[in-house]
Amino acid sequence: MNRLLRLLKIFAICNRYRLDEFLHFAPGPLRWFFFLSPWRLLPNPKKSRAERLRLALEALGPIFIKFGQMLSTRRDLLPEDIADELRRLQDQVPPFCGAEATRLIEEALDKPVSEMFAEFSTEPLASASVAQVHKATLHSGEAVVVKVIRPKIHKTIEQDIQLLHTLAQLIERYSEDGKRLRPMEVVSDYEKTIFNELDLLIEAGNTSQLHRNFENSELLYIPQIHWEYCRRNVLVMERIHGIPVADIPALAAQNTDMKKLAERGVEIFFTQVFRDSFFHADMHPGNIFVSRENPASPQYIAIDCGIVGTLSNDDKNYLARILLAFFRRDYRKVATLHIDSGWIPDDTPVAEFETAIRSVCEPIFEKPLKEISFGQVLLGLFQTIRRFDMEIQPQLVLLQKTLLNIEGLGRQIYPDLDLWNTAMPYLESWMRERNGPKALLKNLRDQGPDWLEQSHELPQLIFDTLQQSRHIKTLGEQQAHAFAKLQQQERHQQQTKRRNNRLGWLATGALALAAIFATNQGSNVLAEIPPISWVLGVAALVLLLNRH
Repeated sequence: MNRLLRLLKIFAICNRYRLDEFLHFAPGPLRWFFFLSPWRLLPNPKKSRAERLRLALEALGPIFIKFGQMLSTRRDLLPEDIADELRRLQDQVPPFCGAEATRLIEEALDKPVSEMFAEFSTEPLASASVAQVHKATLHSGEAVVVKVIRPKIHKTIEQDIQLLHTLAQLIERYSEDGKRLRPMEVVSDYEKTIFNELDLLIEAGNTSQLHRNFENSELLYIPQIHWEYCRRNVLVMERIHGIPVADIPALAAQNTDMKKLAERGVEIFFTQVFRDSFFHADMHPGNIFVSRENPASPQYIAIDCGIVGTLSNDDKNYLARILLAFFRRDYRKVATLHIDSGWIPDDTPVAEFETAIRSVCEPIFEKPLKEISFGQVLLGLFQTIRRFDMEIQPQLVLLQKTLLNIEGLGRQIYPDLDLWNTAMPYLESWMRERNGPKALLKNLRDQGPDWLEQSHELPQLIFDTLQQSRHIKTLGEQQAHAFAKLQQQERHQQQTKRRNNRLGWLATGALALAAIFATNQGSNVLAEIPPISWVLGVAALVLLLNRH
């Protein structure tokens, strides 16, 4: 019932803001539903289409706001007016009351705000889809920000997740691509992600990990966490001062090296994915800033680390090899790696798959970023590969989303960025390090303490191994003896069977001869049966008895 009510509310909001204007591409039944809905009788809102879309997404809640945030980075896919309006979803979502925020903070930390902070601003510094941020100063004089989760947001998200599960079930059951798309797994994965984002202790842990990964780095700075003030719905961290990455005029005003900034963005992404296997997966412009300190060698600042992605070593290795083969236009390698990784069936015709990939990828090479849309490439590949029953890999969904964000940022910062020449050297270097002496030394350094710790168990392990080896040898000898005995029994049974067959034929022949002699005498009296018939009959009986 809750799902039905939520669905009706979604349709009501879409009609209130007349979003049917955006549904000209929708299936016929859906267009008729909006056309016949009673909300169309209400006055048409006197607002632009972009503003109506933003207001509708805000009214629909956090999941829809996040969708709008992702769309806002894809200016190549959206009209200019819609892209500009959706940018406001990144950090200008309508805030909730400052007094309510103060109450939530005091309730979580069990102390008055005045006791925890020398200064605290009830006016929100920024407001996003699931939380808002307030400025504060610690009694030590350090400037911080206090992040607090929106009240009653869990219920709204739970309703939307239930609705997504219902839609996923329908897609899986009735769509031809349902099994391949694995919508239930994708929704479950997103459910974990969104609820992790509502737990600020998880975000604090992610932030600390990213801070350690890029400690003293010229590429990226992650603010420090003040753990003593962190709870599930409250987070306190260092206040950063930077220029929003989407504020291109401000970056240009301080003579920022835009080419280097764009290249470093790509380098940061690949470093997080391949070196650390731990990447910031919510890189929309509202979460990314640029330091003011050295415009000639610009440094990124990242916040809001509630959503991070990880890859297994196998997926990471396959992904790197696929990208390298892709950059080198080795489409046969791309095809075989997809098969080897298990992402498409083993019986896929490699030559046919290679040709399909080439038809999509070849046209995009040797072009600047402003002429290439990864979104369009991914869409083309998806439409092509679907013919080969490729299943969606849930573990790669966040990575794909992050790639779309990176592309959107790259377009805004430096449209002429040569993504191929920026990414390919990094991947080649990573592959060399992964398979070279440095990787061996790193494994020795990482695994050495564990090996030393377990070394005292080595003699016992060797003894146990020898014992098991002797046991296996004895068992093997026993099995060999049993097998030989079984073979001997089978040979004996075959010989007995052949002997019985011979005796049976002899007995049959003796009985036949006895019958012939008895018949020739023309008598039916047993006493008159000739002796030869008796002899043959007895012989036949003896032969039959000897068969067993």
